[in-house]
Amino acid sequence: VLAELIEKFVSHISESKTDCYFSTGSYKAMDADVKKENLSSLQQLGVEMTVRYGKYLNLLKEDAENDLCFVLMNCEEFLKQQQRTVVSSLCCLQEHYAGYDWFASSIFLIMSGDREKTLMFLQQFSCLLVSAFLWLPRLHLSMHLPVTTVEYGIHPVYFCSAHYVEMLLKAELPLVCSAFHMSGFTPSQICLQWITQCFWNYMDWSEICHYIAICIFLGPDYQIYMCISVFRHLEQDILKHTEA
Repeated sequence: VLAELIEKFVSHISESKTDCYFSTGSYKAMDADVKKENLSSLQQLGVEMTVRYGKYLNLLKEDAENDLCFVLMNCEEFLKQQQRTVVSSLCCLQEHYAGYDWFASSIFLIMSGDREKTLMFLQQFSCLLVSAFLWLPRLHLSMHLPVTTVEYGIHPVYFCSAHYVEMLLKAELPLVCSAFHMSGFTPSQICLQWITQCFWNYMDWSEICHYIAICIFLGPDYQIYMCISVFRHLEQDILKHTEA
């Protein structure tokens, strides 16, 4: 039901020029038989984890691994069309996105391993503003960002979402904010980790789906409210650990 709902919503919204924040260009999926060996060792590990989790949730079939590889390779090729060339020694500014694509993997699971549906959805989704915040590889070396922003290698999720989380945390949860300052660790570092991983390994699958759906339906600012609500939920634990 969720798959159908977000599919129809994104398909409808992406037809409106006022809602399309990014241009998507045209892209036709590669027909080649994509194998796991075509991916980096980090991506291969991510694929194995995703497929194992998908089978545990009874969402994927036996041959899901090749389909997920197909989705990831095509996403990389599709997004490459909108990247600029930057010469830098920074790991995060190399041609390939340095991490694993947790958002595309989440959509693959929501679509029950249907590679065509997943790719179609991601292509339409990529023109919406919310894609910049939910799908981190979306803005990797992106031509949609100013050159100086790209060269710093800092993702907008860090200086937008994570920055606003810290501002709200001061007002909403001052004790949690103080606890972080005392620890010498910033809430934005934690948030960036949560957001990059789409809350995998932190929340249950149904909650991960709710997070993705809420941000798609209500806007990227709900990513910030979600992080604040998690901090509120963890407040007593955080304060207890601070005392200890």
